[in-house]
Amino acid sequence: MSYTVNCSTLLTEFPLLERPARAQQAGFPAVEFWWPFSTAVPDDADIARFESAITDAGVQLTGLNFFAGDMPGGDRGLVSWPARSSEFRDNIDVVVAIGEKLGCRSFNALYGNRIAEEAPEAQDETAVENLSIAAAAVARIGGTVLLEPVSGAPDYPLLTADDALRVIGRVAAASAAENVKLLADFYHLAVNGDDVAAVIEEHAAEFGHIQIADNPGRGAPGTGELHLDAWIARSRELGYEGFIGLEYKQLTDTAFDWIPRAARTPLTREKEEQ
Repeated sequence: MSYTVNCSTLLTEFPLLERPARAQQAGFPAVEFWWPFSTAVPDDADIARFESAITDAGVQLTGLNFFAGDMPGGDRGLVSWPARSSEFRDNIDVVVAIGEKLGCRSFNALYGNRIAEEAPEAQDETAVENLSIAAAAVARIGGTVLLEPVSGAPDYPLLTADDALRVIGRVAAASAAENVKLLADFYHLAVNGDDVAAVIEEHAAEFGHIQIADNPGRGAPGTGELHLDAWIARSRELGYEGFIGLEYKQLTDTAFDWIPRAARTPLTREKEEQ
């Protein structure tokens, strides 16, 4: 199995820049991050320190979020936020440069909450424009823009796979972009009441990425009631070949007890063949 550790939700007892090395020490060769900076366009020195943390640890960066605003404060992305559209666009070149430097090709664009002073239609138009621009930019390095349904954010409008797929369809119609894909986070889909098994049957081969956590509690697999093993296996059977992102929340002492160390190390088929 090809796992990648989300270092924004796991290993959080350690400073952010220590987490790639901690993941490697735990037996994982790949990591992913939410946007690891407080601004859309960080200082060059901060970027260099982040890049060195990845390369010095000897891990592969498999996923990186675009800047999503103040996440602890409740923001969930800038893609559909007209007043901050330029901020999102300024962030795109930074994301692409990091991706090119570190060999990362998957970039998650959180859609953004509904804004009271903006019409939903205007927000959706802004989102299509921004996703089209982002898709064209990451295409230069062979990248994919990911779009995900999210739970636990009352004003976030993408709750189901169909919600995200409708936006992806609009982007494709507007710009002919073929590199905007669904991020199938099985935890978020399940919490929002989506039929995860049905989503897999219909769309697994088109998934841009899978992330997992168990429910209730958003803990490690096996701490809840979700059929994560079966869902992953079926996604593989239907053609999904990418990484499985470990985006759950659990203290490091027990975070990886559910998976034998020998099962943590294989990379994706593409990586193995290089």
